[in-house]
Amino acid sequence: MQLISLPTRTILCNPGEQPKYAHFMTSGIASVVTFMANGVGAEVGMIGREGVVAGMDVLGPAMTPTSTFIQVEGTALRIRFSEFQEEIFKSEQLLRRVLGFVQSHGFILSQLAACHGLHEIQGRLARWLLMVQDRVGADKFFLTQEFLAEMLGTRRTSVSGSARSLQKKGLIEYRRGHINIVDRNGLESAACECYPIVRSFSNGLVR
Repeated sequence: MQLISLPTRTILCNPGEQPKYAHFMTSGIASVVTFMANGVGAEVGMIGREGVVAGMDVLGPAMTPTSTFIQVEGTALRIRFSEFQEEIFKSEQLLRRVLGFVQSHGFILSQLAACHGLHEIQGRLARWLLMVQDRVGADKFFLTQEFLAEMLGTRRTSVSGSARSLQKKGLIEYRRGHINIVDRNGLESAACECYPIVRSFSNGLVR
């Protein structure tokens, strides 16, 4: 395996293609996004240091319909996907860990699909910021309004209004893409009911 740096917007997996590498994330965040024919996308998964990009691809021959790229710069341990496929079945411990992540990731994906369709943007934004904070392990990070809108599958104006509302409540500070989570407990109260559910799926994956 090779330790590599992953700048923002680095593409790790394209739809309809078998990945060239598996990436065990050690820092930063990779987003799993579904794009429609008109180019509009929405995030359906988020992978940080608790998981491996391309873990789901070892389950069978089907090609992924999603794109995976870096949303918060970080690092990863990279291995060729063909070698990853060989090694995973040589070690029961490795297989169990990867399958445990894939199961949790699948449950999170299902929850986020419902969240996108049923919950208001402010609660979804609060939930998403908390998920990012959990994975980067910091209160401050950089995300533009355009990027937030794409990840949440909504308009930039909706993200802007929701961010201002959270800022007025003293929960975050947001200026030109720089986000600072000021009141973690308050942000959890503002988040939709999906946050504690997806957090429970991720708990225990990070050691």
